[in-house]
Amino acid sequence: MAFVLDCSVTMAWVFPDEASEETDRLRDSLVGGRAFVPSLWPVEVGSVLLAATKRGRLRADEWPGICASLEALPIEIDPVSTSRVWGDALALADEYGLSVYDAVYLELALRLRLPLATLDRALAAAAQSSEAGTASAV
Repeated sequence: MAFVLDCSVTMAWVFPDEASEETDRLRDSLVGGRAFVPSLWPVEVGSVLLAATKRGRLRADEWPGICASLEALPIEIDPVSTSRVWGDALALADEYGLSVYDAVYLELALRLRLPLATLDRALAAAAQSSEAGTASAV
């Protein structure tokens, strides 16, 4: 199964208390599957790891293992997503009331015609109502 992966689902793979059967199923589907992420995904993941460390949920010495685990997954970083920010992503953010960060994930799902894996309710709603369902939240 191929899908667009957002940071919220990724973090459910990092923090056991955020995991669910659905997020575990998505991770397991990467065996033989592939996830696609916009180029901002590593920055967003890094920001969450730093914030979690500041809050005491992680230690900095855990970062290399977490990052190595994520890098081992069949996740493809889309090389053109940042070039879409001032066009399609900005328009989607405005249309659906999303942050531009979230709209970049939606733009990628629409462009690749893949489902969007997100735990963000507003982003999931936008995905389900956009372009006759060509992107949908899983």
